[in-house]
Amino acid sequence: MPALSKKGISMPESPIRKLVPYADEATKKGKKIYYLNIGQPDIETPQKALDAVKNNDLTILSYSPSQGFESYREKLAQYYAKSGLSINKEEMIVTTGGSEALLFAMGCITDPGDEVIIPEPFYANYNGFATASGVKVKAVQGKIEDNFALPPISEFEKLITPKTKAILVCNPGNPTGYLYTKDEINQLADLAIKHDLFILADEVYREFAYDGAVHHSIMSVEKLKNHAIMIDSVSKRYSMCGARIGCLASKNKEFMNTAMKFAQARLSPPTFAQIAAEAATETPDEYFNEVIDEYVLRRNTLIEGLKEIEGTKIAVPKGAFYCTVELPINDAEDFAKWLLSDFDLNGETIMVAPAGGFYSTEGAGKNQIRIAYVLNIESLKKAIEILKKAIEVYPNK
Repeated sequence: MPALSKKGISMPESPIRKLVPYADEATKKGKKIYYLNIGQPDIETPQKALDAVKNNDLTILSYSPSQGFESYREKLAQYYAKSGLSINKEEMIVTTGGSEALLFAMGCITDPGDEVIIPEPFYANYNGFATASGVKVKAVQGKIEDNFALPPISEFEKLITPKTKAILVCNPGNPTGYLYTKDEINQLADLAIKHDLFILADEVYREFAYDGAVHHSIMSVEKLKNHAIMIDSVSKRYSMCGARIGCLASKNKEFMNTAMKFAQARLSPPTFAQIAAEAATETPDEYFNEVIDEYVLRRNTLIEGLKEIEGTKIAVPKGAFYCTVELPINDAEDFAKWLLSDFDLNGETIMVAPAGGFYSTEGAGKNQIRIAYVLNIESLKKAIEILKKAIEVYPNK
């Protein structure tokens, strides 16, 4: 049999999706599952976006330009301007989800064997994107005790070598919900300039900032004009995960010219999804106000419930819709499997994401889980009740 590539063999499984077979078996047994493992919002997609697809008059479903429709990029520029960001249509490329934007960025700035520094825990697919690009992840570990705030800059500097090409951050964070302060963004900016590094900022949760906090974009730092690369997406903003429309943005012209070659190689982003995304830019502010109020209520409900479970440590999120929790157990992956295969409370159970897959440091996060609080309040309360009972009877504490 022909041999597979080392890259393919070393590609990590998704901690979010790899337990799906266990969930499928649980469903076949008649169990009801509350899905806390994946960031799929239950908020309705704006009707404008859905209607734009239903009511279009296309007679040929053709390619779009490789950089995306000009009309959509103009609308994106207007959207960013509302947030105080000056990003013109020539400084962005529409991508097939934020995932493709990250892959393009990795391809533009790294060669096999290069290194990218990432504060951990981090979005699990960063490990996959790095593996696909032949890049080594060097992790700076955050602490649950301080909500996974930015680690000291000195810890980043210890890891910088001639092969270091970039620092990658997610703001607000997945899986932590941490929202970087303006001071933390400026610290990263100074470090990037000092060592001539790129900063990749995954800002797909930019709309979700709570308790009066403000999202500070890496694109707002003037001195980072040639260092900043922003990743964005409509998936979470408009509850349009299935549209697979993202955006890659930078003021570095050489970078954008290089990224355009990657965009041309994959031809174009999907046409119907761009039509929906363009229409979604006209969503009124009231939509976001209501959504944020709902997520704050869900977050507060989750945190209050988790605090009643003895032995837990909780990183209180200030953005996004994820919470990382340390449980009084030995192995979160075993616990997550057990929840699906061996446990139920009146025929109901939960599916969670083991947090070990959100780290690159071996053994880190072994007793932590990520909870996506994307369920309605009643379902969330039920899920917390199930989690509390499960921990009480789980045999491998």
